[in-house]
Amino acid sequence: MTGGRSGAGPTGTDGAEAAPAAAASALVALEAAAATAGRTGPGRPAGPSGSGGPSGSGGSDRAFGARLMAPLLLGSLLNPINSTMIATALVAIGQDFHVGAADTAWLISAMYLSSAVGQPSMGRLADRVGPRRVFAAGALTVCAAGLIGALAPTFGLLIVSRVVLGTGTAAAYPAAMAILRAESRRVGRPAPRYVLGRLSLAALGSAAIGPTLGGLLAATAGRRAVFAVNIPLALLALLGALAWLPADRKNAGAGRSGSDSGPVPGSSGRAGASGSLDPLGIALFAATLTCAMFFVLRLEDPQWPLLAPTGVLAGVLVWWQLRHPAPFLDLRMLARHGALVRTCLRHGLAYLVIYCVLYGFSQWLEEAHGFSSFHAGLVMLPMSGAAAFCSIAGARTKGIRAPLTVAAVCLAVGSAVFLLLQGTSPLVALLCAGALFGIPQGLASTGNQAAVYAQAPADGVGSAAGLQRTAQYLGAITSSGLIGLLYGERASDSGLHAIALIGVVLGLLLLALTLADRSLRTGATGTGTGAGAGAGAGD
Repeated sequence: MTGGRSGAGPTGTDGAEAAPAAAASALVALEAAAATAGRTGPGRPAGPSGSGGPSGSGGSDRAFGARLMAPLLLGSLLNPINSTMIATALVAIGQDFHVGAADTAWLISAMYLSSAVGQPSMGRLADRVGPRRVFAAGALTVCAAGLIGALAPTFGLLIVSRVVLGTGTAAAYPAAMAILRAESRRVGRPAPRYVLGRLSLAALGSAAIGPTLGGLLAATAGRRAVFAVNIPLALLALLGALAWLPADRKNAGAGRSGSDSGPVPGSSGRAGASGSLDPLGIALFAATLTCAMFFVLRLEDPQWPLLAPTGVLAGVLVWWQLRHPAPFLDLRMLARHGALVRTCLRHGLAYLVIYCVLYGFSQWLEEAHGFSSFHAGLVMLPMSGAAAFCSIAGARTKGIRAPLTVAAVCLAVGSAVFLLLQGTSPLVALLCAGALFGIPQGLASTGNQAAVYAQAPADGVGSAAGLQRTAQYLGAITSSGLIGLLYGERASDSGLHAIALIGVVLGLLLLALTLADRSLRTGATGTGTGAGAGAGAGD
C-alpha cells in the first residue's frame, strides 16, 4: 500500500472465476502423471484416522514434517509477498506505462478485492473437491498471472494479471488449513501449534521482505521481473504439492468425516446437498465488496450514492444464501458457530489497526520525518522482526485466549506510544515504537489462526480459513480509506496521532471482546469435531 490514498480499480471478477477452472483442467493431466509415478502423498494416500500410519506422537510429528509443510509454506507466502512486493515497483510501472500514482494504486486495490473474494471461494472449493487439487490449481493460476504480468503490453492487462494473481494466491492458505485438518484426523492428533505458527511466520516474513525484494527486482531486472518471479515460485509449490501432499479423498466435500461414518456433527449438514459451487452467491459477494470498496477508498470525498447499491446487493446476497441448498456463505452455519464469527470479527479489527499503523507509519516516516524510502524500510525492520519473533512464541503456547489478550493490550499500548511521536522524535524512539507494535502482529495472527482451526466445522475448515483472511483484507481496505481521510494530501503529525487514537480505541474494544468471549476459555473452544477439535483451547 502507498499511504492508503489509492483509487479503486477494476474488479475483473469474470476473469478471476475462470482462472481456477482453467487451471483445474490442466491439473488433471499433471495429477495423472504424478499418479503414474506413484507419488500420491508422503508415502501413502490420506485416509481415515489411524490408517496408513502411526497415530502416536512420533507418527504425528512425522505426518507434519518437512515434505508436507514445504509446499504449504511456499504456497502460503505467495499472497502476502505479492501484496507488499508491488509497493516499491509502482514508480517504475508508472513510468513504463505513463500513468500516475492514482492509477498504479489500482494494482493494489484489485489484488486485495480478488483476494477477499477468492479466499472463501477457494476455501469452499477445497472443502468440496479436495484441498490438494485446489492448492495445485491455485499454483497453476499464479503461474498464468506471472506470465500475463511479465508480458503485459498495456496497463489494463497488468491490472488483470493482479486480479488473477489475487485469486490464484488465495487458494493456498485455506487449502493448507484443510490439508492440516485432514492429516490430523488421519493420525488421530491435532496439528501441533508450531505447525500452524509456521504458516503465520511464512506470511509475516514474506510480507516483511516483499518491499525489499520488489525494489531489488525492479532496479536490477525491471518491473516485469516483479511479476515473472511468481512463475518459478509457483512451479516449485506445484511440484511439491503433486509429489508430497496427501491425495484427496474420493468423497471430498461430501459432508462426511474421515471415517466416512456419516455427516460431521456441527457441520453445515448441507455441504453435499448440491453439486453447485453457488456461482451467483460468489458474484453477489464480489459485487457487494466492490461497491463497498469504492466507497471506503474515497472517504475524504464520500460517494454517498454507492451506499444504495451496496445495501441492495447485500440484501440480495443474504436472501440468496438463505435460499440456496449449498450456499457460498452458509449463514445458518455461521449462526450456529458464533465463536467462529467472533474470531473473524476480532481478526478483522486487529488487522484494521495493524494496517493503519503499518502503512500510515511508513508514509509518515518519509513525508513528515524526512526519511528516504530505503531508510524508512530500515526503521520498520524492528516491527517486522518483533512480529516474526512473536509469531514463533505464539505458536509455542498451548492456549488461545492469553496470546489474544496480550495482542489486544499491545495494540492499545503501542498505539498510545504513537500518540507521543513527533516529526523531530529521535531515531531510538521510532525503533522502539515500531518494535512494540510488532508484538500484536505476531500474536494476533497465530492466535486467531489457531482459534479458526479449533472452532471451524470439521468439513468446513477451508471455508472458515478463507473467511478469516477475507476479514483481514477488509481491514486492509478500510485502513486504506482511513489513512487517505486522515492524511489528506500529505502525512503529518496530527494525522498520525488520529490514526493512533483510533488504534487505542479499537485495541481496548478488542480487549473487551477477547475477555468476554467464553469460547476462548479452557475446554470451551472446539466446535469442530475430530482430531482438530479443541486444539489450543484455554489460557
